[in-house]
Amino acid sequence: MRLVSAEEQRTLDAATIAAGTPGHVLMERAGAGAVRVILECFPRLRRAGRRVLVVAGTGNNGGDGLVIARLLAKRGAVVEVAILGAAAALRGDAERNLGAYRRLRKPLFEVVDGSAVARVAVAGARADLIVDALFGTGLNRSVQGLAAQLIEAVNACGAPVLAVDIPSGLDADTGQVLGAAIQAEATATFGFAKLGQVQHPGVRHCGALAVVDIGLAAAALAAPARAALLDAAGAAALLPQRDAEAHKGTCGHVLVLAGSFGHTGAAQLATRAAGRAGAGLVTVVAPASLYPVYAAGVREAMTEALPDDAGRIRFDPVRLASLAAGKAAVVVGPGLGTHAGAADTLRWLLAEARLPLVLDADALTLVSGDLAALRDARAPVVLTPHPGEMGRLAGIDSAAVQVDRVGVARRFATAHGCVLVLKGARTVIAAPDGFVWINPTGNPGMASGGMGDVLAGAIGALLAQRLPAPEAACLGAYVHGAAGDAAAADGEIGLLAGDVAEALRPALHRLRAALDGAA
Repeated sequence: MRLVSAEEQRTLDAATIAAGTPGHVLMERAGAGAVRVILECFPRLRRAGRRVLVVAGTGNNGGDGLVIARLLAKRGAVVEVAILGAAAALRGDAERNLGAYRRLRKPLFEVVDGSAVARVAVAGARADLIVDALFGTGLNRSVQGLAAQLIEAVNACGAPVLAVDIPSGLDADTGQVLGAAIQAEATATFGFAKLGQVQHPGVRHCGALAVVDIGLAAAALAAPARAALLDAAGAAALLPQRDAEAHKGTCGHVLVLAGSFGHTGAAQLATRAAGRAGAGLVTVVAPASLYPVYAAGVREAMTEALPDDAGRIRFDPVRLASLAAGKAAVVVGPGLGTHAGAADTLRWLLAEARLPLVLDADALTLVSGDLAALRDARAPVVLTPHPGEMGRLAGIDSAAVQVDRVGVARRFATAHGCVLVLKGARTVIAAPDGFVWINPTGNPGMASGGMGDVLAGAIGALLAQRLPAPEAACLGAYVHGAAGDAAAADGEIGLLAGDVAEALRPALHRLRAALDGAA
């Protein structure tokens, strides 16, 4: 599903108007499309006599709401409109639709003080549906005062709410609540889904999201997309294809540089995930003193050793070159440590290895202090930070990361020429060219140790199977979340990273089966 920013949608609308479609026609199409969504999502509104309260602003979003009010009234609904502010403030296409609604002689009142908010509360409590048309996607300031009171009153009514284009009070680009926001059961958005509607907390405020086709001009649609929401069909299309004569040597060999004393589990999880995600061969590298632990941990993997530094690997460029020979991808960082040996090893891999790299955990901490080495890497690099690690990479705190996940990920990926997988609820994947994907799979049960190790191993396996770095990151994130969802089918509490690693294989095969069924 294509996603757009608020500015991109405005540009598309303006280009359509410039191509010859009047603004009032677009508004009529939007309102009619929203009515179709209402009748689909709230089927009892198909019966005449149902009560509908339309809460409208004085901008174009309010104009859309007035079209909806008029069309529902013509279908036999008992409609009432509440306008935030003075109706005389409406201009252009919104004013035109105010006149069309008034000609029906249906109820309309202005919300200019607290008593009018109380009237909305009374009308909303007896309504079968409230239509939220207060603020559209152009909102860029905190909602306060009378507007905030009105939003809180609507949310407290208990009636289902259909949001017009976006729940009022949400930032269309980030999904953040701007002071106060409508909680909708369904949202009818126009043209394309907005970035903020598929990110938290926006996704929770939107409810069921329906995209309404408003007839954007073909010339406008020719502009290249810059973001998308991953789905099963798109993920399945990325699955590596295996020749009938494939063998372990042709399915990719992953080198895992991970783990240290006290953190051997991280290396074993990444290794197991790489195998479950389809790598033909996996070699995990241990500090010499921990070699027996690694060798016993994952039976299907091969184990090699690097010189030991108190249970951590020591830098050995000759040995590293030997280990990298014949491999197809490298996963580095889970449990590795941030000592000098690890730092030198990572620096060597970035500068010398001509293999795609996945950097996770300790490798992210190390590279945050040497971003020039990342920019100068000789092969594609995929970074998989959680918000705290992303903050260290970008030089900001994790709260700032969470406020603008797409923007932070996109800016870093383009500035440093890498693929960035910003983990969390609705993981963001950003490519070096600025394209962004948002992943909808995964659940709160995955908030436990080791999940990132599994993701890193899975992406490494997909890189080893010759998927380009952005595609490997997208498929890895999607199937990792889908595996977590399947593993949590009987409950999220107590979900372990090992459960997700074991669920990777069936998750991949469900995608394969869906792809074969659609063929």
